[in-house]
Amino acid sequence: MSGFEDIREHMEVIGADGVHIGTVDRVEGDRIKLIRADSGIAHEDHHHYIPRGLVADVEGNQVRLTARGDVVADLFEQEESGQPLDD
Repeated sequence: MSGFEDIREHMEVIGADGVHIGTVDRVEGDRIKLIRADSGIAHEDHHHYIPRGLVADVEGNQVRLTARGDVVADLFEQEESGQPLDD
């Protein structure tokens, strides 16, 4: 179990390699909505969502993902559709 239910506002989201990805705004359904101003990786003009399936662990004030920081941007979901972003 990843501890998805334990995710709270303002927790730090990090990649599997420890790279800062962003900060949790809130959980919406099966996705984590990141704070727009701290998405960590590009696209700062809109919210990013991380699907539940990418959450590896929740410990302390951190949400660790299964993907490395350099690939997470490709896995962000769009605000409306829940589909990965295309650059």
